[in-house]
Amino acid sequence: MWKKHKLLERNSLLLVLGIVIVVSIGGLIEISPLFYLESTIEKVQGMRPYTPLELAGRDVYIREGCYLCHSQMIRPLRDEAERYGHYSLAAESMYDHPFQWGSKRTGPDLARVGGKYSDSWHKDHLVDPRAVVPESVMPPYRFLAEKNLDTRDIQAKLAALTRVGVPYTQADIDNAQADLRAQADPFDMGGGALKKRYGAKVAQRDFDGDPERLTEMDALIAYLQMLGTLVDFKTYQAQDPENQR
Repeated sequence: MWKKHKLLERNSLLLVLGIVIVVSIGGLIEISPLFYLESTIEKVQGMRPYTPLELAGRDVYIREGCYLCHSQMIRPLRDEAERYGHYSLAAESMYDHPFQWGSKRTGPDLARVGGKYSDSWHKDHLVDPRAVVPESVMPPYRFLAEKNLDTRDIQAKLAALTRVGVPYTQADIDNAQADLRAQADPFDMGGGALKKRYGAKVAQRDFDGDPERLTEMDALIAYLQMLGTLVDFKTYQAQDPENQR
């Protein structure tokens, strides 16, 4: 039977037919599970949508092209895990549109940078990278501390993300402005409502050291400080039934 492949090689119509059959079978095997699986991403305890301030910071991060030099994808390899931490889970990017995975690392991977450095370290690093890391080739972003954060469209952003599956509630959307400002002010009375909506682990503080203003620096540092902090990897197990619900 295997010696009859010459028949296909010499007959273009039979060859095309054979290719169509093989590709169709392979395609059905790959596609058919998507019709009965609710999701191909495991559910992991602790994951939540971005707060309005973190979302605004992520927009600044993308706008300034930070993703071009910093990936957020730790591969399941020993050297990567020892340097950066637990390998990245698909669930950690389930609310990212677009996600920040990649392989380009002019700078270090940032998937686990949250809580690794203080807010003041991040501000100093963004204002003058070489003052903190002498060998850095990162450009300065001093202007972020001088530019007020534009919050006018934050409700529209949350509403738009619900169209692609991010589970913001109507209450989240209605209170987006208040939640955004409350997170950057440790004395704001709306902090309790913010944490009720997004969880007790949400950081509520002045991120850029300037309590008089809400700046793009506030938003960016808030975003960086939550990266990799939502999942407790000390208790996480890939096959834990609690994570598969």
